Amino acid sequence: MQSARADVDGPSRGGGAAVAVARPHTGGPLQALSAALDHEATLGYVLVAPVVLILLGLVAYPLLYAIQLSLMDKTIGGDGKFVGLQTIVGLWDSNLYRQTLRNTLVFTAGATILKLVMGLGVALLINEQFPGRKLVRAAILLPWIVPTVLSGMAWQWMFTPNFSVVNWILVHLGIVKVGLPWLTDPNLALFCVMLVNAWRAVPFFGITLLAGLQTIPAELYEASSIDGAGRWHRFQYVTFPLITPILTITLVLSIIWTFSDFQVVYSLTKGGPLNSTHVLATLSYQVGLQTGKISEGVAISLTMLPLLLVLVVFQLRQLRRSGGA
Repeated sequence: MQSARADVDGPSRGGGAAVAVARPHTGGPLQALSAALDHEATLGYVLVAPVVLILLGLVAYPLLYAIQLSLMDKTIGGDGKFVGLQTIVGLWDSNLYRQTLRNTLVFTAGATILKLVMGLGVALLINEQFPGRKLVRAAILLPWIVPTVLSGMAWQWMFTPNFSVVNWILVHLGIVKVGLPWLTDPNLALFCVMLVNAWRAVPFFGITLLAGLQTIPAELYEASSIDGAGRWHRFQYVTFPLITPILTITLVLSIIWTFSDFQVVYSLTKGGPLNSTHVLATLSYQVGLQTGKISEGVAISLTMLPLLLVLVVFQLRQLRRSGGA
């Protein structure tokens, strides 16, 4: 202590005045944290940690809890017992479940085809030069922006036999003599659900494919025109091959969203008539929450997981390929 004080206060050997030098304090939690964050690996873990915690809380925990419920025989408010895979295996003995699975596959396939055809047509249309193109591009987004419940109520009113605008138009155009039972006929009801689902998703298809069309160089179209290619051949050999990657990603996303869709079906038909429009999401809600068989409802929803998992893996591979290209 005396030597330290002599270094600061005492005279120097050369006879000059001593100079006090302030030395930084080494150690402490803040300096240790600063030193740790200087490493890129540590900083990366710190930045990713909040997202990982959110995913664990909002995705991993509900999924694990759902798997636990599916392995039990539990009702809402009751004590469940472990039954293993009995609940999931027992679904295949249910005619309602098999019909719902068939409806889901038909609904997904039909709606996706409608989205592809209408969305690609819209993208090609708004990619052309015409007056008011910007206004049309903005208006196309309306079906995607409007809340699903409100659009479902509007379509339900349009399809209701007593007040159907669609029937009024068809009758006055002479296409049909009497109005069609859109939501009361099993086949027509499923078609209506597919149509409304496609109508809502056409803006997504149109804008996404438009982004792909905008990346195609105009020189390719000019060169193909000089070679004598018509409009169809330019689409076949220039446009379609170049938008195939983004088209594939859009289709996979659409299949995932359509396969698990709940809002459109429930707002229009609630699964009727005669369970002809029930999909796995609406049946899971009806069985699990409305009838109280929570384990069976969760098991129904989990049967969507294998196909969705395959689609997600395929989606990630496509994204990696497009990113590597």
